[in-house]
Amino acid sequence: MSDVLTHLSSHDPSEGCGPLLTGTREGGTSLRQEAFEYVRARGQAARTDITHALNISAGSATTLTADLIASGYLEEVESTPRETGRGRPRVALQVVPDAGFVIGIKLAFKRHIAVMVDFAGNLVADADLPSNETRRPVGDLMDETEALIRKLLKKSNKSEGDIRAVGIGLPGIVDHGSGSVVWSSMLTTRDENLSHAFARRFDMPMVLDNDANMLTLAELWFGQGRTMSNFAVVTIESGVGMGLVLDNTLYRGAHGMGLELGHTKVQLDGALCRCGQRGCLEAYLADYALSREAATALDPDMTVTNRPEDTLETLFQQAKSGHTAAETIFRRAGRYLSLGLSNVVQLFDPALIILSGERMQYDYLYAETVLDEMQKLTLNEGRKPCKVAIHAWGDLVWARGAAALALSQVTDTQIGGEARSA
Repeated sequence: MSDVLTHLSSHDPSEGCGPLLTGTREGGTSLRQEAFEYVRARGQAARTDITHALNISAGSATTLTADLIASGYLEEVESTPRETGRGRPRVALQVVPDAGFVIGIKLAFKRHIAVMVDFAGNLVADADLPSNETRRPVGDLMDETEALIRKLLKKSNKSEGDIRAVGIGLPGIVDHGSGSVVWSSMLTTRDENLSHAFARRFDMPMVLDNDANMLTLAELWFGQGRTMSNFAVVTIESGVGMGLVLDNTLYRGAHGMGLELGHTKVQLDGALCRCGQRGCLEAYLADYALSREAATALDPDMTVTNRPEDTLETLFQQAKSGHTAAETIFRRAGRYLSLGLSNVVQLFDPALIILSGERMQYDYLYAETVLDEMQKLTLNEGRKPCKVAIHAWGDLVWARGAAALALSQVTDTQIGGEARSA
C-alpha cells in the first residue's frame, strides 16, 4: 500500500498564497479580480505573465493593473532578470501587504486560536486562549471570541478599523450563507445566528464556516491543494469533519451545509452521537467515542482521574504495548474509518484524500489494513486507487484557513465589486 499512502511534510511557506489553478466560480469573476488573484498566488508577476495567463491583450493587462495600483492593491517592484542576471531589471507586480488586514479564528474545545494576516496572506500575529470541553450559551462563546480578538489586536498593535473582515470556523453544522449555526457540539442551543451575535459587538464584517472547511481552505491556499483541482480533507479530532474541493473551489452543497461526513450513518441503531442521533461515523472515531470505549477497557485508575486527552494517550500506549482490549478499540475505529473513506471515494472520486487532525498521531487509523479495506469496499473497476495522505498541520493552520475565507470575502467585495471591463 506504499503507493497509496504518503506523508505530507509540514507547511513550508512559499511565495504567494491562494489557489494556483483557476476554477469556475458561480457567477464568474471579473478580469480585474483574476489579475489581482494571479499576482497574489504567485507572490510576484510581470504584466506579460498576466497577459498570457488570462489570455488578454497587453493593453488590457496594462489597464487592469494600472487600476489596481491606483486603488492601492498592487505595487511595482524590481525582480531579478532572467538567466544572466544582467541588463535592466524586470518590473514585476506584487500585492501591497498593508492594503488591509483580516483575522481568522478557530473556536474549539481545549483552545481557541486566532491569527491576523495582511492582504498578501503573510502572518502578522497570532493569539490563543484556553477553552473547555463543555457546551455553553452563545453569549459565553461570544465573550470568549471577543476576549481573543482584543488580545490579538493588542498584540499586533492594530485597531478594529484596520480589519477588513473576520473569518470564524467552529465544529458543527453551519449555514455559511446566513452565518447561522444549526448545531454545534460547543453550544447548548441550536439555530443560533452567530453573525448577528458578532455584529452586536464588533463593527467588522464576519464570515462563518465549519472548521473542516477551514482546514480545507488552508490546504487550498497554503498547502498541497494549491496545485490540485479535486481533493478531499477528512479531519479526526473532537469530531469527524470533511471538506471537499471540486474544480479548485470549496464545495458546500445547495444550502451551504454539505459534507457532514461525521454524521453519515454507518450503523443503524448504533452508538450514540453527540448530535443526539445514533450510528454516526464520528460516534466510532472521535475523541469522545474512543474515551467512552477506554472507560471500559482500561483499569479505573487509568481513566477516572485523567483528562480526556490523557485517557486517549494512555489507551494508545496500552495498545502499543500489547493490551488486547485497547488494540481492539483502535482496530475497530480503523475499520469504521475505512468505511467512511470508501464512501468518500465512491461518491466524489477525489484524486487525493488528506487525513488530518490531532488523532492522526494514532497510526492504527492509517495502518495498511485500514487502507486495504478502504480499497476493498470501493468499486475500483477502471478507477485508479485513490491516494491517501497524512498531513499533521500545526494548530495555527486552522485559523489561517479562516483567514483565507476572510481574504476571499474581502477580495470578492472590494476588488471584484469594483470591476471594470478591460
